[in-house]
Amino acid sequence: MKKILKRLFCSRVHRVAACAVIVFSAKAGAPTAIMAGVSDAGPDATISLIMHDIDRNQLDVALTRTENLIHLYPNFRLAHLIRGDLLLARSQPLSTFGNAPNAPAGRMQDFREEALARLQGYRNRPAQNIVPRYLLQMREDQDYAVIVDTKQSRLYLYRNDKGRPSFVADWYISQGKAGAEKTREGDNKTPVGVYQVTGVLPPEKLGDFYGKRAFPLNYPNDLDRMQGRNGHGIWLHGVPKDTFARPPKASEGCVVLANQDLDALSTYLQIGVTPVIISNGIEWLSLDDWQTERTSLKKEIENWRADWESRDVEKYLDHYSKRFRAGSQSLDAWAKQKRDVTTGKTWVKVGVRNLSVLRNPGKEDLVMVTFDQDYSSNNLSNVAKKRQYWAKEDGRWKIIYEGVL
Repeated sequence: MKKILKRLFCSRVHRVAACAVIVFSAKAGAPTAIMAGVSDAGPDATISLIMHDIDRNQLDVALTRTENLIHLYPNFRLAHLIRGDLLLARSQPLSTFGNAPNAPAGRMQDFREEALARLQGYRNRPAQNIVPRYLLQMREDQDYAVIVDTKQSRLYLYRNDKGRPSFVADWYISQGKAGAEKTREGDNKTPVGVYQVTGVLPPEKLGDFYGKRAFPLNYPNDLDRMQGRNGHGIWLHGVPKDTFARPPKASEGCVVLANQDLDALSTYLQIGVTPVIISNGIEWLSLDDWQTERTSLKKEIENWRADWESRDVEKYLDHYSKRFRAGSQSLDAWAKQKRDVTTGKTWVKVGVRNLSVLRNPGKEDLVMVTFDQDYSSNNLSNVAKKRQYWAKEDGRWKIIYEGVL
């Protein structure tokens, strides 16, 4: 991780001495070296250039860029604050970033945190040879996936490139005012887990507070309910018309984007299909390690399928954890049902199609597995869409939840 520091910057120009405390990445390098994405048309690339100009003592260039940014985004309050600092620096030394007179201290801190989050997020984009650990296997119809990093106040968009996640874009986001890892209704936290967009709410169904549109997520999901988490109304949404962006921690649990960023993101979202994975700090893997973990988990799933097909019910049940639940059904009840059913089978065929394997963020090793199941036997045939959660217990992957969607 690049070391982030606050640098005291002093520029001696031929008119006056100017000092400003800025947020800067010590190893970020020139902005031109940053990996390109479709989101580069937004303000973060320009803010990075402005900070680069300030670091090189080019305050007039920085001021021109800032004024151009304000022309593009008139309600971008952070840009107005930077402009004020640059103008003030012409006549007096600056003691800190954000020198607006009589401004509430809390509001200035919000701006500082937003500036830091935008600069860190933009300059610390993932390299091309690493991928998020969570996207182990995307279904063919999942064209894109969304990864939210609450720790970095950043949302990443990845394309399904023949099974391999490929970086497309990233945007600044706001999260719950109390941080991440939601557990209960009203805790003002953003949930951590694997979710999907369930619909879209148009502006006529929303107040101005939520922007142009909102995309509800399926929180709480099956795992959340199993682990006792509750609450509702977690959305991806925008901001009021008079606001460009909100501070990094400002919502009641939702993930909030600038309206223009939500407009851009919405073109990639598939209702009921696109995974939205929210993590409090993303785990990254090299492509080799990603492939190794992906192959290992797919092998476990294949072993489960083959053992079911073999009609060796004890080998099949060995894939299930002692804490397994299927709705209100315990492992004992599940095992009894499977043993009873298997006695009437002379042959079984099980097919697994459209497999999705998404690792759940958090301290525990968990993956969410979704697939279309083609089942046939001597006395029954059906097709079902299934979801399982697998957890690593004592070095072995075990199923802790299974249900039909």
